[in-house]
Amino acid sequence: MFDEIIKMFSYDFLIRAVIGGSLIALCAALLGVSLVLKRYSMIGDGLSHVGFGALAIAAAVNAAAPLEFAIPIVVIAAFFLLRISENSKIKGDSAIAIISTASLAIGITVATMTKGMNADINSYLFGSIIAMSQKDIIICIVLSVIVIAMYIFFYHKIFAVTFDESFAKATGTKANIYNMIIAFLTALTITVGMKIMGSLLISSLIIFPAITSMRICKRFKTVVICSGIIAVLCSISGLIISYLYNTPTGASIVLTNVCLLLVFSITGTISDKINAKKFSK
Repeated sequence: MFDEIIKMFSYDFLIRAVIGGSLIALCAALLGVSLVLKRYSMIGDGLSHVGFGALAIAAAVNAAAPLEFAIPIVVIAAFFLLRISENSKIKGDSAIAIISTASLAIGITVATMTKGMNADINSYLFGSIIAMSQKDIIICIVLSVIVIAMYIFFYHKIFAVTFDESFAKATGTKANIYNMIIAFLTALTITVGMKIMGSLLISSLIIFPAITSMRICKRFKTVVICSGIIAVLCSISGLIISYLYNTPTGASIVLTNVCLLLVFSITGTISDKINAKKFSK
């Protein structure tokens, strides 16, 4: 098996998949901590469906750069989702469900009415290990640099907005701006990540690492760091499993995350019981 893993890295497309998948997973994990704590984690699912609709339209009109076509649409949808949730009677999950299902319906309709799109649609829905091009890797590197730099630079503001938005506003923090930054970065990550994970599974990169790290870690900073490490490890492990056993890439990464969540949950439960006994004494 070890020889097979070594052989795996002799293929350029697999090296691109590992690099791109790891960078996307890292970006999604960093943003996912704030989104999960704000109970807005399903925004990833909604935006991925918007991305699917946009990519389907781009493929139907034979756009030269479908990814560049989809990114601004997904970014606009992210801002629109926030605006609806903040200033409308339609809140949170309802707003996401409306935009998500409408976008998915548009994408499926366009795909059905356009001939010769089955391969592209399967790639957009379920992801593909060979979908990452050299250009996509460059986009992933730029994206990861932007996300990490902005996360570090605005760390304290993001922390304040995540835990108590009302208090942050009262202290003069422009919470709406930082919410927009998180939404913008999430939209970029989701759109780029659809190439390898697919629109049906990309939101798992936002949810699983954050929830898994919270089983053991109790401080925001340690949760963020642990979440990033988990995301990268699961991404690489899932890609290796996909290569060795010929399983779908996105599904393999998600199942790896599920297994790690179970391990962390059991470990966290045992740790809590031990601490409770020490405290009772």
